[in-house]
Amino acid sequence: MELYLYLALFSPLAGSLIAALFGARPKTLFTGVVTSALLGLSLVSSTILLFYILGGGAAVHVEMMTWMATGDLYIPFGFLVDQVSVTMMMVVTVVSTVVHVYSIGYMDHDKSFNRFFAWLSAFVFSMMVLVMSDNFAGLFIGWEGVGLCSWALIGFWYHKESAIWAANEAFIMNRIADLGMLIGLFLIYWNVGSLQYDRFFEAVVTLDQSVLVMIGIFLFIGAMGKSAQFPLHTWLADAMEGPTPVSALIHAATMVTAGVYLVVRANPLYEMIPEVGYFVASLGAFVAMFAASMALVNRDMKRIIAYSTLSQLGYMFVAAGLGAYWVALFHLMAHAFFKALLFLGAGNVMHAMSDELDPFKMGGLKKVMKGTWIMMTLASVALAGIWPLAGFFSKDLILEVAFVEHHYVLYTVLLLTAMLTAFYSFRLVALIFHGEERYKEYGSHPHEAYTFMLIAMSPLALLAVIAGFAFKGSYIDMVTAVLPATEYHVHSPVVFWIMVIGTQLLVGAAIAYAYKKYQNAKIDKAFEQRPCYKVLFNQYYIPHFYEEYISKPYRELSHVAWKQLDLRVVDATVDGIATLFYKTGEQTHTMQNGNLSTMLRWMVAGTVLLLALGVAFTVGISVVAG
Repeated sequence: MELYLYLALFSPLAGSLIAALFGARPKTLFTGVVTSALLGLSLVSSTILLFYILGGGAAVHVEMMTWMATGDLYIPFGFLVDQVSVTMMMVVTVVSTVVHVYSIGYMDHDKSFNRFFAWLSAFVFSMMVLVMSDNFAGLFIGWEGVGLCSWALIGFWYHKESAIWAANEAFIMNRIADLGMLIGLFLIYWNVGSLQYDRFFEAVVTLDQSVLVMIGIFLFIGAMGKSAQFPLHTWLADAMEGPTPVSALIHAATMVTAGVYLVVRANPLYEMIPEVGYFVASLGAFVAMFAASMALVNRDMKRIIAYSTLSQLGYMFVAAGLGAYWVALFHLMAHAFFKALLFLGAGNVMHAMSDELDPFKMGGLKKVMKGTWIMMTLASVALAGIWPLAGFFSKDLILEVAFVEHHYVLYTVLLLTAMLTAFYSFRLVALIFHGEERYKEYGSHPHEAYTFMLIAMSPLALLAVIAGFAFKGSYIDMVTAVLPATEYHVHSPVVFWIMVIGTQLLVGAAIAYAYKKYQNAKIDKAFEQRPCYKVLFNQYYIPHFYEEYISKPYRELSHVAWKQLDLRVVDATVDGIATLFYKTGEQTHTMQNGNLSTMLRWMVAGTVLLLALGVAFTVGISVVAG
């Protein structure tokens, strides 16, 4: 099994290096095909490892080589394939393989085609390192690797100022969070003497509670940045400046779920600090509602889907915070499939509409984009949590967890969020695909995507439909071998069915209302002037707050420091020293004019000075001694 582990891990790296060789050259279809084939190899290897684990095989653990060995510190390049990591490996490789094949068509006319695939495959390799490492240091290498690749891919079209700004925002905001994670890792090493998962998880029962709380908080700060939780959330919507396949892979299915994976992987720690877990769950519920509310009025197709991702990440953190780690991982897996599908469908619409993102300028696209319409509708149904699609099984299970654990406030917030999710999802579908063909007013001539792009998307469409009931039983049996096997069932069958049917009716009503309201909707200028609309559309003015009260003061402080401190003190001191030596040299260079008489005079003067100093030194010693 070690061979399959290495194939799963290093195939994306090989693809990235091959594509990088052609990075500066014009488009070479070879790079897209080779990187996709190598991702397919990684997928096949991950699938073999999955069936091995499902069959009761022991976890595959390898130490490839020593990375650091100094004093008591020992960190190997070690990799672990167990029930949790193999689940993440399957999510990463399935989605990334689909995205790579899809991108061959999507990036067909881009002059940086080869560079795109080099960065995309590098990202997948970093993500595989993150989920497969057997220690926190290896996880952190992958963590920073996906951050770097995300920065490069968000800012892929660097000729656009908005793309550069969005890439830098994502990078800087994640570095802020990563400082917290680093402190958590230092605390782990300081108290345990190792960063290996098994050593740390064995030691948690012996550590002081206050130490565990500090470690749990700092690790979660890192997770907040990577998974875009409030208040470090603003970068995710702005990251939509990158190519749409990047959004489908990175900002829906993989990197943004790394924070959830960290909490799930560190479950022995969070089991010991339930108060921190409840904070995680409460923040997750807040973010779920918070992000959904912003999606209600947004007029950017990709940003609406991004807010949806942010909201669903909140659901995952609720489950993880309440100790339902396998439920969080289940929703992570199911969500990855239908959300990646939704983003890729949005990419088809963008191509058809010449990169138009405002759904109010579309309408009636069902007639010319039937394949995309079917797939985006399926993904939206799954996102809304309608039976029997994947989202029903995973999202309703999180609602059930909150209810069974008697966290009724969290349950109510998540239930309301489910209604909002259904509303904004089908608001988007109605505006894009149904009603009048408003795009004709803007001179657009839409067309369906390449057939092979639709074929590439079809595995995600299938998984969006079957992932819930097809994988639930075997998945639960597998992951609960390493995660707490708590079962969540409402004891009263009557209450259970009232909850399920009631949720479906509420969600269905939200969908029906969205269709009725937006099927033939036009831009309502009067509605856009309402205070509530302005608050939601402007993201509760949080980006404005950051700009006015953090970014601008920091820039002004930097300007003052440059003008007053750097130029007037630091530079002036350095320049003054240089000027002193230069002028001293100018004044004394006549000493070396080559004239024998002048040199003799300086020699005599020097001898007299030395004798005077010697006499003064001797007299001084005599005075001190006397």
